Amino acid sequence: MNADDWLRAFAAELYQRRVGGDTARHVVAEAATHLREGGGDPWLVFGSPQAYAAAIVESIGTAPGPRPGPVRLHARGLTKRYGRRVVLRDASLTVRAGQIAAVVGANGCGKSTFLRICAGLVSPDAGEVTVSGRLGYCPQQGGTADFLLPDEHFVLVGAGQGVARGPARQAGRAAARQLGWDAENAVPARHLSGGTRQKLNLTMSTLTQPDVLLLDEPYQGFDQGSYVNLWDQLTRLRDEGRAIVVVTHLLNQLDRVDLVLDLTPAHQGGRS
Repeated sequence: MNADDWLRAFAAELYQRRVGGDTARHVVAEAATHLREGGGDPWLVFGSPQAYAAAIVESIGTAPGPRPGPVRLHARGLTKRYGRRVVLRDASLTVRAGQIAAVVGANGCGKSTFLRICAGLVSPDAGEVTVSGRLGYCPQQGGTADFLLPDEHFVLVGAGQGVARGPARQAGRAAARQLGWDAENAVPARHLSGGTRQKLNLTMSTLTQPDVLLLDEPYQGFDQGSYVNLWDQLTRLRDEGRAIVVVTHLLNQLDRVDLVLDLTPAHQGGRS
């Protein structure tokens, strides 16, 4: 386990122990600075991520949080091959209502494949996925229709769940505002910037209030303000009882998640 892996595990341990977001970010940043400036093996400097997180909790305390609810997503032993190439091997994850899980790992390690299998878009060669409740999915790319207005996207998604046109438009606009975007007077999707199209993707994935929300690097093209709005929205959805799985490669997000699945080949086998 290198320094980045150690910091990632440490951040996840802090959040699982309900250390507040700002406090956890500060503690992780201090540890990262110490390692960067002083060097050395983090296991020798701080000990295990679990032990150091426990020491931090004993020192500063924790913030109370809601208890996780029933299991909403259970993925067990997922393996996927394309020809002779194994892109995903024996990956497992269990996410309950009121939890955010991060799927991390190097490029090409199967993060998007794992999420697409969970969404039912790709069949695994081995393993199984069980989803309890309504599912929402935000792809990394695509998902929008070039010549439709945002309102028309909202109506289309709403129709699939039996939601009338008016309520679907209102729900879509409200969700878009939480991301800092006014979708009411927007142009067709083909004229939107990449970041705004991704906001449209995100809005559609949350429109029908899914019980399980799958997000594949949903912040592509976001500025800093939109990025903060996204994580604030995910925290609200988690606190409302949603089960959320987000593919990410950014270390500083992991202090806001409850579970981490690392698909780097040396770590595959799953964590829940």
